[in-house]
Amino acid sequence: MARSNRTGGRAGGRRPAAPRPVPPDDPSGERPVTPSLAAATLPRVWQDVGYRPLADAERGRALFDFAAVAWPEPVALAWGAWMAGDAGERLVGAVVAERHGATAMLGGPVVVTGELGRRGQAPADPLEIAGQLLAAAIDHATALGAVTLYARPQGLDRVWVRFGFIPVPEVALPAALAGRPGVGLYAWRGGSALWTLREAAQA
Repeated sequence: MARSNRTGGRAGGRRPAAPRPVPPDDPSGERPVTPSLAAATLPRVWQDVGYRPLADAERGRALFDFAAVAWPEPVALAWGAWMAGDAGERLVGAVVAERHGATAMLGGPVVVTGELGRRGQAPADPLEIAGQLLAAAIDHATALGAVTLYARPQGLDRVWVRFGFIPVPEVALPAALAGRPGVGLYAWRGGSALWTLREAAQA
């Protein structure tokens, strides 16, 4: 995570957009319900920041380039964080993902902190914005059929842990996602750490 003008999510109290845990096996014998794609992609608002899928994923690329964060290809989903300003809405954050079968690799979240101050108000919390973007991306990816999500730490360890990601070795990545830039790796599988590296590589 570059310290100049970007950051990611925050560990903290309960948030309305936090993802629902999806354990691999429910003691009741019922499988957890995955949100429909229509429900998972509904716009959200939290603390005067709007979150919605980016119809044109390339709009988020400028933020990634500015923060020197790798851009995935092809992009399977993209979410943006928007704030109102004197000149209209402005994009202040984004998260994207590429998907291969039941696995996906997240890119970001990236938040441009220099865009968050508003006249007469305390600046928005970039960590909270990144956390809300991550929650939206998890919902969207699972609605698309992804079971296992991977992400690079980017100095956001508390954020990944908050959402149920666990540190895993690089060997956990399936071949389709191997070789991506970055150091360190986190993985999420239904919000549960109860899975093996072999299962993740085969997902």
